[in-house]
Order: sequence, then structure tokens, then C-alpha cells
Amino acid sequence: MTDSDPDRTLSRATARRGMRRPTGAVLRAVFPRGLDWSLPLARGRVVIGRVASSDDVPPLAHETVSRSHCAIELDAALRAHVGTDLGSHNGTRVDGRSIADVRQPLSDDAVVQLGDVLVIYESGRGLAAPPAPQVSRDNIPGDSAAIRLVRAAVARAAPDPSPVLLIGETGTGKEWIAREIHRLSGRTKGMLAINCSALSPQIIDSQLFGHVRGAFTGANSDHEGLFRAADGGTLFLDEIGELPLELQPKLLRVLQEGQVQPVGSTKTVSVDVRVVAATNRDLSTSIESGEFRRDLYARLALWEIRVPPLRKRRSDVLSWIDRLCRRWNEQRDGVPGEVLTLHPEVAEILVRHRWPDNLRGLDRLIHELATGAAPDRVVSRDDLPPWLNGGTAGSGVIAVPPAEPRPVADKKPPIPTREQFVAVFEEMGGNVRAMAKHFGRDRRQIYRWLESYGLKERRERIRGRND
Repeated sequence: MTDSDPDRTLSRATARRGMRRPTGAVLRAVFPRGLDWSLPLARGRVVIGRVASSDDVPPLAHETVSRSHCAIELDAALRAHVGTDLGSHNGTRVDGRSIADVRQPLSDDAVVQLGDVLVIYESGRGLAAPPAPQVSRDNIPGDSAAIRLVRAAVARAAPDPSPVLLIGETGTGKEWIAREIHRLSGRTKGMLAINCSALSPQIIDSQLFGHVRGAFTGANSDHEGLFRAADGGTLFLDEIGELPLELQPKLLRVLQEGQVQPVGSTKTVSVDVRVVAATNRDLSTSIESGEFRRDLYARLALWEIRVPPLRKRRSDVLSWIDRLCRRWNEQRDGVPGEVLTLHPEVAEILVRHRWPDNLRGLDRLIHELATGAAPDRVVSRDDLPPWLNGGTAGSGVIAVPPAEPRPVADKKPPIPTREQFVAVFEEMGGNVRAMAKHFGRDRRQIYRWLESYGLKERRERIRGRND
């Protein structure tokens, strides 16, 4: 205890309510390829253009960018950076909207288009994430602030033997992250991966913990189970939220005591297994509904890493497309081959697409575009598959508006954003008839939106509880 002045009381070191620490921000060019340009943003006003406006602002050297193209400044009242076009020749757009006559606030992951150049605006604590050189960028690639946070978290968690819980949407690359955690753990044996939703409900106990001969009909010999098979290594339990409630106490025992009890046996067996679990479910909701044990969640989440969806790491989308294209070529031709050449309009569509299937959606796109493609072909908007091109909510893409306004010919009610649709979905408890009436669309369209926005399974769970 330190000495204190009996006549003086110090104020508590608390933050004032309503006040936020200023966060950093950066603009980073992602298209065209090879344009290595980034600009950290501070409080002052900066002018971006083909010619450097100051020693602190590098030139954006591209022929479609004007000498003084646009300005970015921090608006104290809005607590946000604001973009203003400076009468540029090819215009400035933010998330597809021209800012020729407006001052446009920039939200995190906003897509700023200056001529044919695409720049991503990023802000928040991910920009200050410590570097993690020990984490393989081949296994966890990307330069976005969101993925830098993931690499920093992996670097901290990997050497510790405690369980890790990866939370993220389907297709975000959780298994690749699990493999990197295993690689950095220094464990001598390999990693076993199992999808809990694919385990047989009748014999899942035996599959995980093993059984002895005669434990049940058909058990003609001893079986070690996945935990004993992974002894000395790592066990990756994907879709942990699907683990039956009656088996969760047994998993908790393994995590706490390092012992498994095979089915039909009265003895326990010690195991040394690092557990990495993953889920795309909101386990807090599952806990409240009684589908997942709170104590098991607390044990699994000694390290909790949230894996961002692609729409939260837009600056990585085009590099992922190149990576998957090289892999596609190598799998078929034995060599990485050339990446796709994208028209600027296509690049903007792909960066702004919501990618509800995440990396699986990119894989699907590469398969459709790369099959039979000429090496020198430039991918235009007409080349995009119907499920992505066209700008409907059913496809999940945010349409890029034309350069000049056109008369509106479609008299249908406006297409809701995902956020608007989810709000109505929650308010109406997933009732398709009520949602169709609310949006002025037929039920078939509502079902398409449920599918594209990833709400189909949630609706089925709601219906199951109400039946």
C-alpha cells in the first residue's frame, strides 16, 4: 500500500460518459493491383490526388485520379471523417453514391472510388493491433484491420494449452485458424477435425470418448474415440453448438480433468488434448434457451476469438479472389497460373458484395469465372453469374448505380437492406405471411430473402419452439 495524504482525496480515473477516445483511421487502395498506397488519417484536412498535397500525403498515382481529387477531414460534430469531392474529372463515390455535391461521412469499411481506383476506409482498434510475425499469413491472410486483430489474438492464445473458442459465420475460415493455433502450439501430434453436427446422434458418445467391447449391440471390439486418438495433439470441434445437451457434461469433464470415460467402462483414461472449438451460433442465446451449458461455454471460451465475415474485411476481398484463383489453377494444371483481370466496375461490385457465404461464395465465383476463361480476358459485369450480378437483395449484392441517373421503371416497393429485413423478421417472429404483407411482396420473394440473408435455419428453429 502506498502512503496517502490524509487531507487530499484523488478523483477516480474514469472516462466521462458520452466521451470517446479518438480512434485512428486509414485509407488503403485495393484496386488496381500493384497500387501500393495507404494514408493514415488524423484530425486535420488532407487533399488526395495524383500530385502530393504535402509531405505527409503520398500521391495517388493513377491516370484516372485528378491532381486534387478529393478531401478528407475529421468532423468534430459528427465524430467521423467526411469526404468531399474537389471537382475531380472522374468523380468520387462512397459506397456507390456520388459525393459531387455533398459532404459524405465515412463509415468503417466504406468503399471510396476515385476514378478507377478503389480505396477502403478503416477505423477502430484493429489498426493498433500488435504485429504477429509468428502467425503464418498463408494460413491467416489479409491486411484488413479486422484480420490483424485475429492474428494478434492467435499469437496470444496459441502457446497456452487452454481451450479456444472461434466464433464466426459459416465459411469465414475458422478451420484454417484452428490449424494455425495448432501449428504454433508446439504439440508433437497432429490435429484431428470433426464436425459435431455430422456425428451420429446414436453413437456420438462413443465417437468422442470411445467404448469397450460389448458396451452396446455391434461393439465387437474396443474403440479409442476421438479424444484418445488426439492425445498429444489438438482436437478441432467444429459446430460445437450442435453438441447434444446430454453429452456436454462429459466434454466439460474432459476439459477440467483431462480424463475420458469410454462407454461401457467404469475406468477413466487420462488424455492430453488441446481443444479448439468453433461455432456460427450465438451461444449466449443457446444458453438462455437451455440448449447449451453456461459452465461449458465458460470453459471453452478461456480464449475467445471472433472471426469477422468478409463484409467486415472488404480490403481483403480482392486479394482472396487472387489467392483462390491461383489455388484453382494449381489444382487443375499443377501451376498457380494467372489471376483474373477485373474491369473497375466489377472490382467495385465484388468489394461491395455482402458475401453471405463468405469464402465459399468466393470459391463459387472463381469456379464459374475461371472455367474455360481466356488468359487475357477482362472480366466485365456481363461475365458475372446471375446469382451475383443484377443488384437484387436475393443475390446479396449491392448494385453499383449508373454514372447518370435513369428514370425508375420498376414500381415495386424498394428492396430492404439486410438490416431492415432482419429487424422486421425479429419483430414478426419469422412469420412469412406477415413479412410479405409488410414489404408488399409475395411469399416466394420472402423465402428467397430468408435464404440469401442466412435466416432460413433461424426461422426453422423459431417455428420448432412455437410448434
